[in-house]
Amino acid sequence: MYRTLEYLRGISDADVRRLRASGIQHTNQLLHRTSLEIDRRRLSKRTGITTERLLGFAHQCTLMEVSGMERHLQTIRRFGVETMKDLRAQDVDDLHAKLADAVGLAGAPRLSDVQYWISQATALDIIEEPEAASPRAIVN
Repeated sequence: MYRTLEYLRGISDADVRRLRASGIQHTNQLLHRTSLEIDRRRLSKRTGITTERLLGFAHQCTLMEVSGMERHLQTIRRFGVETMKDLRAQDVDDLHAKLADAVGLAGAPRLSDVQYWISQATALDIIEEPEAASPRAIVN
């Protein structure tokens, strides 16, 4: 889904200006320019936005790509789902029940919709997570 950068939670006007100056106009472009760690480092040097913030924005962009979930995205975030990994870890029945409780049965997605979202979480998870720093051996 193509959204303006302002749609991202926590993005500042300065971030938007810097990203647009780098040729990134919408969330889909941001996703593709931040999915790999090396690309986030390059973009960070160019824009002054930290790699950690860029990673957070990338995770938001991937969640926006899940078909049919956009309408419920803010509610799902309240349940602690911030990444595709978080979405994959959800129990279908539990997430569906939480959504029905939060928005009411009439506004809740169908159980099959929630199943579909979780299945998409594997296919759409293209974000390369930063590698944990490995301890260095001390040589005497």
